[in-house]
Formats: sequence, C-alpha cells, structure tokens
Amino acid sequence: MTAPAEHRSRHRAWVPRHVRVTRAAQEHAHADEIVRRCEALGCDDIELLKVDRITGVKGETERETYSRAKATLAVVVSPDSARKLDPIPPSADWRVDLARGCPAHCQYCYLAGSLTGPPITRVYADLDRILDNLDGYVGRGNITSVSEARAHEGTTFEASCYTDPLGIEPATGSLAAAIAHFGTHDFAGPVQLRATTKFADVAPLLDLPHHGRTRLRFSLSPWSRYEGGTDPVASRVEALGTLAHAGWPVGVTLAPIIPDEGWEQAYAALLATVAQAVPDAADLTLECITHRFTPGSKETLETWYPKTHLEMDPEQRKQKRGKFGAVKMIYQNDVMGELKEKITGMIEDQLPDARLLYWT
Repeated sequence: MTAPAEHRSRHRAWVPRHVRVTRAAQEHAHADEIVRRCEALGCDDIELLKVDRITGVKGETERETYSRAKATLAVVVSPDSARKLDPIPPSADWRVDLARGCPAHCQYCYLAGSLTGPPITRVYADLDRILDNLDGYVGRGNITSVSEARAHEGTTFEASCYTDPLGIEPATGSLAAAIAHFGTHDFAGPVQLRATTKFADVAPLLDLPHHGRTRLRFSLSPWSRYEGGTDPVASRVEALGTLAHAGWPVGVTLAPIIPDEGWEQAYAALLATVAQAVPDAADLTLECITHRFTPGSKETLETWYPKTHLEMDPEQRKQKRGKFGAVKMIYQNDVMGELKEKITGMIEDQLPDARLLYWT
C-alpha cells in the first residue's frame, strides 16, 4: 500500500480555559513547560496558587460544574499511590499515570464513577519522578510478561487508564517526554509504553526517539455521535496510518463495541478503512472492548448527558463481578457471542497479519 498523503487531518486541539498550578507543582520544572504551552495555546487564565487545593470549580448547577471542570487543567503533584503501580489486565503489566481526567465528552466515559469530584483534568508536574520510578517494575510483570503471545513486548506500561495522553499533549508535553524516556533510557530489560487515544495530531511525535518501545493505539468506533470533543474517526485512522508508515508499533482499540442498528456493516466498513491505511508489514495489534457500565457510572453519565440515546438498561444486561466485587453490566451471552464471532471474523478477513490481543 502507498504511504498516506501529507497529514491534513482535522484536529480538535484542546485549549484549557482555566489553568491552576498548585504550590507543590511549582517546584517542578515540568510545571513551567506546561504553563509555557498553555500560554502559547492562548489560555489567558493561568493562576499560580499559594495552596495545594483546587477551588472555584463548582457552579450553581451540575451542568455548570461539569462545564467548568471540563475546561480546567490542574497542574498538581502525583499522589504516592500513583507511584505504587498496579497491574492492569488484560492490557499491560503495570498502569502508569501521567495525568487523570480527560477533556473529551464521551457519553459512555469509562472514567465516570471511577474518579471522584468534578471532572477536572489533573496533569502531574513531577513527571521525572514518575518516569524514574519505573525502573523498579521492569521484569516484575505478571500480565503480558507471562503471556506466550505477548512476552516479546517486554514489561508493558499502560499510560491511558485515566486520561487520553494525546488529547492533552498540546497543553502538557507529557506524552512526548514519556516516549523519549522509554526510547532512550537504559532499562534493565525490554519495555513497552502503551497509550490509547481518540485524537489524531501525531505530527509532533513523529521524530521522537521511540526506538520501537511505544505502541500508540487509536480508539475507533463507528458511533462517533457518542464521542463529543474528539477528533473525527477518519482523522484517527489517517494518524494510525501515518505512524505505521513511519515504522511505529501501532494498534486499534475497538471500543466500546455497541450493537446499534446496522452494526455489522458499520464495523466491516471501519475495519476496511484501517486495512487501507496501514502498510502490509505494519506491527499492528487489535483490542476489542464491548460496552459496559456500572451503576455508579450510569448515574453520573445520565447527569452529564441527560439527552443521551446510548443504551444503558440494566434489564438488557447481565452482571459481571470484578476481582474486588465491583459490578459491571455487560451484554447478555447471546449478544456477546454474536458480536465476538462476527467482529473477530471481520478482523481475520480484513487484517490477517494483525494480532488480536484480547476480547472483553
């Protein structure tokens, strides 16, 4: 396949309207970089706080609070818990957080109900400390590292559990710094940084010394009506192709998989665009995540998006309990079985050389 034309995708660069830098964050050089970037983006409400508490977000209504929080970037220091890494099955050996919160407006948002308080995006100023901490986890993974199919990836670190790192990259620079660290640092063994995004501006990343140690995956869905404030799916696919042609390991995250009307044709068409975008020799993975919600996330999402048409009817679902008893509402067995059979079949037909990592 031929390389894509010059990258002309439409991007929705997030520009925070309000930036708050805590007192502790101001002691770290990365906070200065974030402030510089936000100023360059045109944000003129930047406040260097004298305390370590973020205030002034709550509005008179839930909607006002949501809107102001989504427009706010808080530059903070990571809590101790963020440097005590947890496994994150089935994606990676370890979860590493560069930030928490996301500026997008996805009506199925996985963060709803899992992060407390207004949905502010908090980026960590002590990035050097977070990255330096990773050495102690190399060679200790028990998720992908013990998988025969994935052990060659090395110790894997997932950076997009609680944020979209490319979505906030223009304001933070954290993803580029992490990619360069993974690409050039002398780790004790093979490693891989993993990140998923619904954004598409990869041009600033192309010349980074990634050395094959970062896999950027693009979250794709035919139901873009549920994904406010993100880049168009076509732009994400083009960005996927751009990185693949430049020799990066890449991935597609089909998420959330939803059996809306016409879903078979919609997913077949989506996978066809991916097949056209990536070269035949691309190092391409796929991850398939069906739509699910918790009772808490349903309540939060229906407050944030009261006019949503996304199906979240517990009567149509079955319960799945997590390791610690948390309840998720997933599709019934017959629906799940049909989705898996049809979509994995499409992947085998259209992307025969790609690796399907998991279905959940």
